Amino acid sequence: MRIVGEREGRRLNRTYRRKNRATNVLTFPYDGMRGDIVLCHPVIRREARAQGKSIAAHYAHLVVHGCLHLRGYDHEKTRDAARMEAREIAILRRGGIHNPYAPTVE
Repeated sequence: MRIVGEREGRRLNRTYRRKNRATNVLTFPYDGMRGDIVLCHPVIRREARAQGKSIAAHYAHLVVHGCLHLRGYDHEKTRDAARMEAREIAILRRGGIHNPYAPTVE
């Protein structure tokens, strides 16, 4: 697991996903359920603020999200996304973290 800045996050996303912007998390599986998870701190910080979440809760969500990708979960199709989100919610709940997909209350 690595935490990177915006420049490296953009470079990795452009190289491996052909998207010229930094993203919050990238997952690189390489052997069964093992692989690398790259988290882009500036993007995660901005998203947490915009969504009214603590940065720790947002990091926890994205680490779980990346780990599920390494276990073969995907969110390209609606049904797969719902399955992955339900798993994320259940895992985070066990850690005392609220549903990351629920609207925040201001």
